Amino acid sequence: MSDETKKGTAKSPGEFELITRLKTKLQTNDSVIVGAGDDCAVIDASVPGKWQLHKTDGMVEGVHFTRETAPEKVGHKALGRALSDIAAMAGSPRWAMITLGLPDGFDGEMVEAIYDGINRLAKRHEVAVVGGETVSNPERLVISVSVVGEVDRDRCVLRAGAKPGDGVWVTGELGGSIAGHHLDFTPRLNEALWLAEHFLPSAMIDLSDGLAGDLGHLLDQANAGAELLETALPIRREARLRARESDAAKPPLLAALTDGEDYELCFTLGQGYAVALLDQFRKAFPETPISCIGKVVAEPGLKIQQKDGTKEFATRGFVHFQ
Repeated sequence: MSDETKKGTAKSPGEFELITRLKTKLQTNDSVIVGAGDDCAVIDASVPGKWQLHKTDGMVEGVHFTRETAPEKVGHKALGRALSDIAAMAGSPRWAMITLGLPDGFDGEMVEAIYDGINRLAKRHEVAVVGGETVSNPERLVISVSVVGEVDRDRCVLRAGAKPGDGVWVTGELGGSIAGHHLDFTPRLNEALWLAEHFLPSAMIDLSDGLAGDLGHLLDQANAGAELLETALPIRREARLRARESDAAKPPLLAALTDGEDYELCFTLGQGYAVALLDQFRKAFPETPISCIGKVVAEPGLKIQQKDGTKEFATRGFVHFQ
């Protein structure tokens, strides 16, 4: 794919170019603490000690799931994606609304099964599903989820805040999510709350579009770069298996950097906390891996230290409209 295609055309801009253009046109007011450009909008709703978090996320049949995907898993993923963004701000989700665009001849039992998946995850995280909308969308199923959450004002973690010298950390494993993880992931809400209480990351984001692209957002906000260790990246077993079984599959490193839909946390933290964080986090969450994969550096760009030397890598993950 050419660079011109990735960036879009004069009539059809690329995803991030379009977002940048639209952000300049958005109406705002004095209640907005953080608007478009982070994982959630942050709103001052005049609740003492708290800010509100607002997030909306959409899923489209043929892009995020297939017609053959179990509808319960479609529902789980639809709500889970939005909850993962709430986690990235160290918040707690409270209320959700669901909009369904239903194709011609839809199966009512299928729709109920989607809601079964939504409701199971909502119950697990004490989220009230308070309504929504249903509309006709003749060609394919579309789901939009809006979530409102809350966060302590002194523990809200933004994408901005990383500094040279900070360690770069990730929870879980990366790459190969298409083998099933993208439908069965657990939003890292509990881990994020714990991190904000005990260590308060300098910046954080959820990994939905791939480590390279999402870490790139943190680095852009800091006007900085990062150096990562290939041997420190927690690459998912499925990514390694796919590379061994098919010459057409991405190499494991590339899969970890660009596959996306990992729904893990990527965060930065100042020097001197590594030993304490590893020890305490593993005690608190023995089933959730955590890894320090590199550090933030002053020079912009992403570099990967490999056995045969250090190589530059584009800070680009999955991009819509390319």
